[in-house]
Amino acid sequence: MSQVTVVDHPLIQHKLSLMRRKETGTARFRSLLREISLLLGYEVTRDLGLETRPIETPLATMDAPVLSGRKPVLISVLRAGNGLLDGMLDLIPSARVGYVGLYRDPETLIAVEYYFKVPEDLEDRLVIVLDPMLATANSAIAAVERAREASARHIKMVCLIAAPEGLEAFRAAHPDVHVYTAAIDERLDDHGYIVPGIGDAGDRLYGTR
Repeated sequence: MSQVTVVDHPLIQHKLSLMRRKETGTARFRSLLREISLLLGYEVTRDLGLETRPIETPLATMDAPVLSGRKPVLISVLRAGNGLLDGMLDLIPSARVGYVGLYRDPETLIAVEYYFKVPEDLEDRLVIVLDPMLATANSAIAAVERAREASARHIKMVCLIAAPEGLEAFRAAHPDVHVYTAAIDERLDDHGYIVPGIGDAGDRLYGTR
């Protein structure tokens, strides 16, 4: 899939394996997700624009590269998206932040929105949507649709694990949005969970059932 990048750095893959283990506790799970999201952030921001500005080092004056353009916007799909958000903000502390609150109807698996708050001026910014599990992709598709309605034009999607079914659905809905993920797993089960996956990311992140 040309619009999907699997970030297969050895550190990411090792940390993801630790997250997958059922005996990994909440604190460790949360820490690992934050570390992985920072590493994913390097890849998703690879094409940020640069310009040169004069600075003085202790030894000389030089034209140094600095980021150009408007600051990126990170949109977290609540609640599990906040696990990715923390690491991304470690990497891009000046980024603007938005939130989309969605829950999955247990019968239909359709995403139901309960909250939406994003910066007003998205049109000229890179918008990075964060959702750890791209399973059915219903939440990710809805989040990107809402970002588009709020004037976002340059959008990327970051997830921890994706299912083939979710990638196909997402590509059909948003063929121009590039997806960055640490792994593409085997399939979805009958309940819409990724197999082998990591379980429910939100429950493992926050210690709930």
